[in-house]
Amino acid sequence: MNAILKTSDNDNVVTCLRALNKGDEIVTDGITYVVKEDIPQFHKMAIKDIKMGEPVYKYGQVIGLATRDINAGNYAHVHNIESTRGRGDKQQEAEK
Repeated sequence: MNAILKTSDNDNVVTCLRALNKGDEIVTDGITYVVKEDIPQFHKMAIKDIKMGEPVYKYGQVIGLATRDINAGNYAHVHNIESTRGRGDKQQEAEK
């Protein structure tokens, strides 16, 4: 089984189909990534460097904004991504 799922060329994160351990090497699109920290099954790993404030893409869609720099191989989750989906409070702030 593949270790990760990438569905769009725009994606800067992938879904881990199994738990990944720090130091694992994962290959996608001919590029080898070294996993920089343990990542639980079905969570996300960055495959591109994402700067703080930049959009995070999964399945070709923006799923949130990086709240700090995320490097390729890092665990990408709620500790470094703020969701932009279903955030009525963000919509209300934008309308003010």
